[in-house]
Amino acid sequence: MSQLGSRCPQGFPRCPRWIPGVPRASHGGPIVLQSPPMDLVAGLGCACAGLVALALLVVAQRLGLLYRLCHKVDTASPRHGGELVAEVLRAHGVRFLFTLPGGHISPVLVACEKLGIRVVDTRHEATAVFAADAVSRLSGRIGVAAVTAGPGVTNTVTAVKNAQMAESPLLLLGGAAATLQKGRGALQDIPQVPLFRTLCKAALSVRAVRDIVPTLRRAIATAMEGTPGPVFVELPIDVLYPFHVVQKEIGGPKTPRGLRGKLVQWYLGNYLQDLFAGAWEPRDPTPLPLRVPTAAPEQVQRCAELLSRARRPLVLVGSQALLPPTPAEELRSALESLGVPCYLGGAARGLLSPECPLLLRQNRRDALRDADLVLLAGTVCDFRLSYGRLFGRGTAVVAVNRNRTQLLRNSDVFWKPRLALQGDPASFMVALARSLQDFSCPREWLERLREAERNKEQRNRDKAAVSPPCHLNPLALLQAVDQVLPPHSLLVADGGDFVGTAAYIVRPRRPLGHPLGTAVTFGDGPQVWVLYGDGSLGFSLMEFDTFVRHKVPVIALVGNDAGWTQISREQLPLLGSAVGCGLAYSDYHAVAVALGGRGFVLDSAGDTEDTEDSAGDRVVAVLRAAQAECHRGHPVLINALLGQSDFREGSVSV
Repeated sequence: MSQLGSRCPQGFPRCPRWIPGVPRASHGGPIVLQSPPMDLVAGLGCACAGLVALALLVVAQRLGLLYRLCHKVDTASPRHGGELVAEVLRAHGVRFLFTLPGGHISPVLVACEKLGIRVVDTRHEATAVFAADAVSRLSGRIGVAAVTAGPGVTNTVTAVKNAQMAESPLLLLGGAAATLQKGRGALQDIPQVPLFRTLCKAALSVRAVRDIVPTLRRAIATAMEGTPGPVFVELPIDVLYPFHVVQKEIGGPKTPRGLRGKLVQWYLGNYLQDLFAGAWEPRDPTPLPLRVPTAAPEQVQRCAELLSRARRPLVLVGSQALLPPTPAEELRSALESLGVPCYLGGAARGLLSPECPLLLRQNRRDALRDADLVLLAGTVCDFRLSYGRLFGRGTAVVAVNRNRTQLLRNSDVFWKPRLALQGDPASFMVALARSLQDFSCPREWLERLREAERNKEQRNRDKAAVSPPCHLNPLALLQAVDQVLPPHSLLVADGGDFVGTAAYIVRPRRPLGHPLGTAVTFGDGPQVWVLYGDGSLGFSLMEFDTFVRHKVPVIALVGNDAGWTQISREQLPLLGSAVGCGLAYSDYHAVAVALGGRGFVLDSAGDTEDTEDSAGDRVVAVLRAAQAECHRGHPVLINALLGQSDFREGSVSV
């Protein structure tokens, strides 16, 4: 009998010992396969159905089908997304929009003009961002620039990075290709958002018209709260133009052929519907509440105790102390009330009047070495303080900064704070002054610093009296500038060697800014002076066209020494060549005149019998003539030809 036909002793068919292809059981017999129970099958079916339903919901949400159940599309509306942008800007107190126009952002420019926001067009996108930066610093409101897609956006990178390092609240609006056309070779289409993620506090892209208002509100709040900085918002062209314009551009063929064509037509139509669904429903454009870090009262008290025991205290005020919400006047009063000698840096220069006995500008290195307490109010220990190596041994350092990284910069290498407070430095200084109303800084310490200040300034005057073989002594020129500056004038500086020299001579009357942003912010108010090096002027000279067209009266003084002198001062002695550092005594004033401004050339007479007094009088006379032209509403450029000076030595910051 065959094995398969054999039976067990009990009469049942005998189980085969092994069937090929069937795995053996543990007891040596075959594994018996059974059908799954019905409840398991039903459960798997329900789970699959649930997953399918969930996937369909996700797709419906992604396509905007769910949103359109409650929000309709007004296909006949002539409105466009630029109007929503302008409404948000106006609600946030924005008075100026700086731009270089382009088709991607035209709706924004037109809408801003209609709502009374002044549109100031520049000759380079970087200038637009620099000007917006200045407005934010000087007005306490968000500064806004709008640029077109692609190269318009990339041209702003340096200015945006400057705003990031200066902690300036700034909103950059960038045009972009339509979302559907990204990565398909659209005009000026590049990946812009990834480019700005390392430069900005946030880099965002608007996907539908209804998202414009909430995205901009959140972007402005992000730029202004905490440690301020720039924010980039990308506005694709299809969220800015009216429905009928976008429909014409992306509507697809009117008579699609085949299933594929019909699917494409349906997808494009659905995309268009989702783009404008709920677009014109009322939304709140007003500012969101801001979060600004402040030091705790017990931290203020701890600093007050340290300061009350100090015999040689010093305060260093940085740009961050000028940020809102504390007004500059309130911070100035707090510093004067404390009576502690101060050095001002960055945008804080000009916070104290030139006549204030607490204001120091010379011998900072020596003062830091001798101080027994240094209060860093928004000042960072970077290369400007030699990474913290300038503090004397045993000096108690109190640092106050909104940003924890900046607060402790290099503290693990060259210095250690006695007290590190993460908070707004301006409000901290105001609270400190209130808690130390009976405090009096040791008079002998202040007098010691004032005496060193007077000695250094006298040495500068002696050097200014030495005439170079040809052209002007830069120190004498800058002393004349300091003499003619009005009390409430605004000073802007952009340059290397000439501006570095001016830092020791010219005393700012008010905090610093950018010429265009400063001038439009204050309108017909204070006189605006710009100190340029002849190198830095090359980046900005065409903006005289902007000054003329927008009737912005500024006085630009160019220290023309025919070279990149700050570089050559170090390159030549260290490496034996000044290659790449040579320029020419070019007629920059003639360019200003050609663009519609006024121009003066300022040089020594070259007469050996010319006395120091008469040369100084001639310089002052030209500066006064420039002021008269500015008063008449004309932008002015003074081309001052400078001779060689050894006032400053070369330096390489590493």
